[in-house]
Amino acid sequence: MIPRGLPGLTAFFVCLFAGATALAQSYPTRAIRMLVPFAPGGTTDIVARVIGLKLSEDLGQPIVVENKSGAGGTIATAMLAKSPADGYTLMVMHQGLAFNASLYASLAYDTLKDVAPIAHIGATPNALVVTNALPVKSVKEFIDYARANPGRIAYGSGGFGSAGHLSMELLQSLTATKLTHVPYKGSGPALTDLMGGQVQAMLLTLPAVISYVKSGKLHAIATSGSRRSGALPDLPTIAEAGVPGYEYTPWYGVFGPGTLPRELVIRLNVSVNKVLEDAAVHDKLAQQGLEVRAMDSARFAELLRADVARWGKLIRDLGIRAD
Repeated sequence: MIPRGLPGLTAFFVCLFAGATALAQSYPTRAIRMLVPFAPGGTTDIVARVIGLKLSEDLGQPIVVENKSGAGGTIATAMLAKSPADGYTLMVMHQGLAFNASLYASLAYDTLKDVAPIAHIGATPNALVVTNALPVKSVKEFIDYARANPGRIAYGSGGFGSAGHLSMELLQSLTATKLTHVPYKGSGPALTDLMGGQVQAMLLTLPAVISYVKSGKLHAIATSGSRRSGALPDLPTIAEAGVPGYEYTPWYGVFGPGTLPRELVIRLNVSVNKVLEDAAVHDKLAQQGLEVRAMDSARFAELLRADVARWGKLIRDLGIRAD
């Protein structure tokens, strides 16, 4: 015997599924807004424009990039979270999205509920670089020197709570060393002082430092990812050089509002992954130091959750706040 009300309920879900499928098939019918949480000209902005240009061809509608900078990306993220979940407002953001979940005491959104990971674009392994004056040529020597000289190695970063700060704090926590943090208003000024010897070490993206490393102005002792970089294949990772468990590979991805229908998430994921297969797009992203790594949205969501937990623990343990 069929329980009373079940046929009607079944019909409801059939109609709901059919409507969702029709939505995904007809989407999009107008221009799409793509938020960038930082100023024009930066890596995130460049990545968004490279992806957006090709994505508009695949979707058949214009993609308008809007820069909404401020507060470490939280302003644009709040705008995304409050936008209609119809696929017409997207955002390109980096791993800072995971940091911000714990860096800021009060956010206008819940990172894991109000933001939907759509597509992973790629990741940028960093290089641990030191001045030539610092008497270390390997990770082991760096750690030994830091332990013998607590606080003597000063490292620069793009600011308090920045990626360059947190990644070095992670290194300290795993090696029982004490370094001195010197925050700057951006990684550019920090790199300038590294070149001048005012600070002795930094973790920086490969495009930012590779020319200085190859010219001999700075010395790279390791990369930060889970595997060696194709740009510097002879350089070991920090983990294989003696710090098990260390990994820092900043990623970039496309996001939507948290309640974005699953059908649209899948539709956009397929389109972005198709764009990432384009040779020209691949080359342009490589110029920004990105190693393209396509994945489905579920795996990307798992990555975000893992990073929120991992970096959140470090941020809480160290009592770091950005506001």
